[in-house]
Amino acid sequence: MAKAEATVEELVGMIERGELRLPEMQRHYVWRSTRVRDLLDSLYRRYPSGAILLWETEENVPLREFALDQHENPYRSTRLLLDGQQRLTSLSAVIRGQPVEVRGRRRPIEILFNLDHPEGLEVVTEVNEVDDQERIEDEDDSTDDELQRRLNRMTFVVATKKLEQLPQWVKVSEVFKSDSDRPFLKRAGVNDLDDPRIEKYSQRLARLRGVRKYVYRMDILERSLSYDEVTEIFVRVNSLGAKLRSSDLALAQITAKWRGALKALQEFQEHCVEAGFEIDLGLHLRNLVVFATGQSRFQTVGNLSVATLQGAWKECVRGMDYALNFLKSNAGLESPALLSSPFLIVTLGYYGHKRRYEISSDEAEDLRRWLLLANAKGRYSRGSSETILDQDLAILRQGGGIAELLARLQLQVGRLDIFPEELEGRSQRSALFKTMFLAFSAAGACDWRSNLAIALGHRGAQHRLQFHHIFPKKVLKTSYTSREADDIGNLAFIGGKTNRQISDKPPSKYFPQLIEKSGISAFQAQCIPTDGHLLDVRAYKAFLQERRRRVSQRLNEFLATQK
Repeated sequence: MAKAEATVEELVGMIERGELRLPEMQRHYVWRSTRVRDLLDSLYRRYPSGAILLWETEENVPLREFALDQHENPYRSTRLLLDGQQRLTSLSAVIRGQPVEVRGRRRPIEILFNLDHPEGLEVVTEVNEVDDQERIEDEDDSTDDELQRRLNRMTFVVATKKLEQLPQWVKVSEVFKSDSDRPFLKRAGVNDLDDPRIEKYSQRLARLRGVRKYVYRMDILERSLSYDEVTEIFVRVNSLGAKLRSSDLALAQITAKWRGALKALQEFQEHCVEAGFEIDLGLHLRNLVVFATGQSRFQTVGNLSVATLQGAWKECVRGMDYALNFLKSNAGLESPALLSSPFLIVTLGYYGHKRRYEISSDEAEDLRRWLLLANAKGRYSRGSSETILDQDLAILRQGGGIAELLARLQLQVGRLDIFPEELEGRSQRSALFKTMFLAFSAAGACDWRSNLAIALGHRGAQHRLQFHHIFPKKVLKTSYTSREADDIGNLAFIGGKTNRQISDKPPSKYFPQLIEKSGISAFQAQCIPTDGHLLDVRAYKAFLQERRRRVSQRLNEFLATQK
């Protein structure tokens, strides 16, 4: 294995000229902007940032497109990037000021640099990948001044419109595009040659541009290696570094055997998007493994032949089509956002496959009931989801049906009906919240002003669906915790404009006006008590208790657990 060095600038140039390509085994670009922020901060401080692994070959290797534009490579010899894709794609996008394609959408990576950052490192990097302002705002009820002071302690942040307006924050991509400091100094209010900030800001801008000269060590695999050997190296390197999900490693092993597998997967993924279901490629891979082996784990992928994979893929596509059609037409689940786990799609498709898609009306109704119950109870979002999925797949593989699936579900959750206490302490992240939406929608729930039926697909900011705190958080702030305010019993579904018009008014103020306009049925459809004595802030806990009682009753009617 040869070793070499290259600067970030040289590597970015190689990508742009098409001299550095991605083999099909690579996953797509997945980094969030927060990861790019932290990478820039590391290079700015000259911290270690890992090595780059390449393979130089003249073999005709199937390729995956980079997430950004490249020129055609005029040379036969190609360098393939095996480790370092996320870092180099991020740096290329920022330095070139070019948008990247993430999950089918092109967007810029906008990072801001603080000319006035502290001399030392004051903010310890956190692993949770949310934007800077969102992370800080979620921590507590800080004032705007406190939030700004905390952001000012950072050197790089993910851009927000508010920060972009401040003079000391500059766009990183704009700094890389220009070798002149003047526009940035002028924007920061530095007009006097005697201003001591000139030297400090100029040094920092030069140091930022110096990221282009940051040197990466490159390990280059020999030309004599075969594609299968390189795939094995790729899998081992990424397994040891825990950088890839198991589905990404499975994809590498599959594409090593079945050339063109990635194209088939991506084309079907796009087919599902057109049907309204944007599904992660990893789920399609898992579905393929299920149809090939009868279980969901990826460990067996390396032992599967090309013929087995291709045959399983043909059947798995049929299964997925059946599952999506059933979700939309039989269960009213028109978006993956309404699923507590995408694993439900796998079980649905495998059920149809094992029944050869010959299902009676009674079986279809039983399957719908299992699906809605499993979704509400979070069947695959409790404990080890793969183990639970494999239990259900084993039932179907051995000839079992819905009765056995329901028995396994009941063994897991205890009881299949929804009881009021089960809703206590749940928030919008709960599987039951998704079922609440389905039940309210089935009951004809509408926005309280426009009377548009609640739906996920409404267009326009004023009609787009939002969840609303019936007792606004600001009203509850002095007497109740944030968790109590976010209780599922305090949430309803309305349009954006209605939500903004209500703002922070207590229900005792805005309920009478809305009831006069739209009638009490608008609240009854979402199981909301309107009794005057329950609308006082002091009666909030009694309101929650009554709402939970009504919601649980509605959910049980919707789920038809009395069968």
